[in-house]
Amino acid sequence: MKKFPEGKIYHVFNKSIANYPIFKDLNNSQRFIQVLDYYNNLLVQSNLGNYLKTNKNYSPELLTVKDDRLIKFLAYCIMPDHYHLLIEILKENCLSKYINDIENSYSRFFNIKFNRKGPLWQSNFKFILIKSNEQLLHISRYININPTTNYLVEKPEDWIFSSYKYYLNNNILKNYLTEISINDTDSYKNFCENNIDYQRKLKLIKKLIME
Repeated sequence: MKKFPEGKIYHVFNKSIANYPIFKDLNNSQRFIQVLDYYNNLLVQSNLGNYLKTNKNYSPELLTVKDDRLIKFLAYCIMPDHYHLLIEILKENCLSKYINDIENSYSRFFNIKFNRKGPLWQSNFKFILIKSNEQLLHISRYININPTTNYLVEKPEDWIFSSYKYYLNNNILKNYLTEISINDTDSYKNFCENNIDYQRKLKLIKKLIME
């Protein structure tokens, strides 16, 4: 079994089976955000469905400091048929169980809601170890502008199920996301948004080559 040491940073991602739009519905995306937050806790005693019966207004924010966390979210994006997470390991060797918990929880929710059976995910989750500050910076940008790259919104902050809007507010780069080497909001915004056209061209080239 793959070990994930404390302090290491990973880009984690997975896609729905047959590219099915499992997050197209806004309520589904919100549920996945809840799943991501709820199971990121050493003290989880019951499943999210039971918790929501008495906490119907549960509205998590992933980029916040909390006790008893398994991982720290550095960036995230929930796309119509896949997700991206940029995370730092806070508790050693917790990642496999955490991803298993969130994917199983969301699969149960989705299958019950839509009266379906069977797997929801294309494969086991994939991960990339982040080995440098430069790589971390570029992966955070890739994740944060992904909805704009895919023409889902005009401005990346308009995609509500990603971390980008938090990067632009409350000095979060200086006070929380200290792993990101650009700690000025305007500089990070320019770093991301000046690359949108280039990232779109790369995506088009990849599509032309692959097809």
